[in-house]
Amino acid sequence: MSRSPPELRLAAASTTAAESAEQVLRRLEWTVLRRLDGLLQGHHRTLMRGNGMDLADLREYQLHDDVRHIDWNVTARLSQPHVRVFTEDREMSAWFLLDLSASLDFGSHLQRKKDLSRDFVAVLARMLTREGNRVGALLYGSGVDTRVPARSGRPQVLQLLHRLQHRPPHAGTATRLNELLETAAHQLKRRATVFVVSDFISEPGWEKPLGQLARRHEVVVVRLLDPLELELPNLGLISMRDAESGEVLMVDTGDKGFRQRFAQLAQAREAQFMDAIVKAGVDALELRTDDDLLDALVRFCALRKRRVQSRASGTGRASAWPTSSASAAS
Repeated sequence: MSRSPPELRLAAASTTAAESAEQVLRRLEWTVLRRLDGLLQGHHRTLMRGNGMDLADLREYQLHDDVRHIDWNVTARLSQPHVRVFTEDREMSAWFLLDLSASLDFGSHLQRKKDLSRDFVAVLARMLTREGNRVGALLYGSGVDTRVPARSGRPQVLQLLHRLQHRPPHAGTATRLNELLETAAHQLKRRATVFVVSDFISEPGWEKPLGQLARRHEVVVVRLLDPLELELPNLGLISMRDAESGEVLMVDTGDKGFRQRFAQLAQAREAQFMDAIVKAGVDALELRTDDDLLDALVRFCALRKRRVQSRASGTGRASAWPTSSASAAS
């Protein structure tokens, strides 16, 4: 549902339109990326892992070495056991699966969900391309209509931002997120890190494709959320419009029973969403329109480190839902 206050949505929309791709990236580099640099030093391998190992050197075998790394050809030639020394291949490809359907135009605070999605993609894409990694994207409106091939460098981030800033409006239709996930599974041949950025206001059927995508790729679900989608305040009689169907309803938010039923339905949707994420076995990050992007990214970094530590210790999967600063610190 698309809900007022409209003046906030119009203010956010005009701000977005006034900023070019270059201005958006410069602003985020100064306000977010610069502050993240100190946090992420030395953690690149744990946050975004590459696809393999590179042979770096050969040296004589020592007692602590893994016998599986012995190079038998060199050993036979030199009559002395030698082992291969590897370094991790840090280069990776990251793909953003971006839901840009009509429901993302909503925002009850100073930014819309669509603006939050754009800023998150800009920050993550710039972080990755600075390390020499490649980023690409699949964009979904009323269907998967745009593919941005994976490339590296700052110009690639600017191109992606330009595509997001200058998309033509489309008629509101029901979101079928399964189409985006199935297209990605078909088109992404090599293993990659995949960020699924959506509010997950969609027709049912995306749960199974998400799990199938996670079998081949490292998937991170990035869910966009506005507080009014969880709980309605007492605003009296207001009109509510479904952004995707265009249907307009008059509702009395002063009715306590109505607000309670709304909250119960929202809680049921939350439980269903969480169940799907757990079954798919993917990492998840929640981005709220009333939250600070830097704080959310710090929680994301903490989640990734806990996940790697839990895998290394064999204790299972880390908690996949860092929703607040408190939960990240616990």
